[in-house]
Amino acid sequence: QVKLVESGGGLVQPGGSLKLSCAVSGSGLMFSIRSMAWYRQAPGKQRELVAGITRTGGTNYSDSVKGRFTISRYNAENSLFLWMDSLIPEDTAVYYCNTNNGDWPWGQGTQVTVSS
Repeated sequence: QVKLVESGGGLVQPGGSLKLSCAVSGSGLMFSIRSMAWYRQAPGKQRELVAGITRTGGTNYSDSVKGRFTISRYNAENSLFLWMDSLIPEDTAVYYCNTNNGDWPWGQGTQVTVSS
């Protein structure tokens, strides 16, 4: 059974930075060959994909975070990361990691709150 555990969220002022981490267990070698992604869900809104990364490191970003967020992965430790810079209040949401298809069981997510 695949398990996803997100961490690193918190309260940050506008313009600040955070680094999110995702630990993947139970996937065996599958993590290293799957395209992965970070998603977020703000209150009252649908979950959206904000950043994706292929197994070879190719990346893509939603327009709302492009130039501010950076996704990376470390296959040797089944880990996924999201560096978030120049945070704005609209980035406030619960952040989740999953495959680019969202077909693994969802973790609990990590709350990011951007507020002064």
